[in-house]
Amino acid sequence: MATQRTIITISDDDKSWLESYSKTTGVPMAEVVRTAIKRLREQESKSIYHALLEQTRGIWKKGEGLAYQQRLRSEWR
Repeated sequence: MATQRTIITISDDDKSWLESYSKTTGVPMAEVVRTAIKRLREQESKSIYHALLEQTRGIWKKGEGLAYQQRLRSEWR
């Protein structure tokens, strides 16, 4: 995986908190930022997934889904 260095602008309060958190936990500031971005991306992905589930809820109109799957799969034998 390729990485890139980037410059971000954050408030003085956020910078102070980041420095303090880094010092307290022993985790470098850059790693804290990377972890935060990763968690935000995961949260966003879950949010999109749940939204899609909500949008598609109730569209199956062919009866009980498990029975339908089992009937189709029984043809595979």
